[in-house]
Amino acid sequence: MTDKGKVRRNIKRLQRVKTWQLAVLLVLAGFVAATFLRLNNIGMVERRAAVLAADEVGSVDSITNRLYDLQRYVSAHMNTDMGKGVYLEASYKRDVQSAYDRASADSNPNGNIYKKAQDICAPKFTRWSTAYVQCTTSELAKFPSAANLIDNVKLPKADGYLHVFVSPLWSPDFAGWSLLVCLAFGIMIIARSLSLLALRVILHHHYRSV
Repeated sequence: MTDKGKVRRNIKRLQRVKTWQLAVLLVLAGFVAATFLRLNNIGMVERRAAVLAADEVGSVDSITNRLYDLQRYVSAHMNTDMGKGVYLEASYKRDVQSAYDRASADSNPNGNIYKKAQDICAPKFTRWSTAYVQCTTSELAKFPSAANLIDNVKLPKADGYLHVFVSPLWSPDFAGWSLLVCLAFGIMIIARSLSLLALRVILHHHYRSV
């Protein structure tokens, strides 16, 4: 009888906190966690936009600083996945054009043939693209002395302008701690339900009553 009374007291003790109360707390904690996760992602998007803005301006120091800010933020906050990363298209375009300009700076009986090619191709494209480079190369090939120019142009590698930073699976920030609180409430709900079930089974099988 003593063991039976002890089991009943344990059941009553567990029943003091209702499952629906824990569920409400779990929902509230989940809302807080989702909010902080969203803020983390917004922070990444803002810093990525700052990198692209600096890239358009063309200041090397500014680009480097903004990339460092982005890397530091992403590596310290969860839910800041960059997807395909951030591509410094403007920097690549400037460097490609500089490579052509250097190659076409040599004396040429046809003048600056790169400029001539650019005058033809630039109006066809609203932005730099692989097709733009192909058009330029095609136009350069029409000039007798273009073979050496094309061979001498050392274009930068496009993948060198792509930056991808890895976000941690969990970070010790507001979002991370909020998720742990959610996990704790979830474990409490499961543990409470299993404990009540186990105690009722004990009462039913060993004492033939609930």
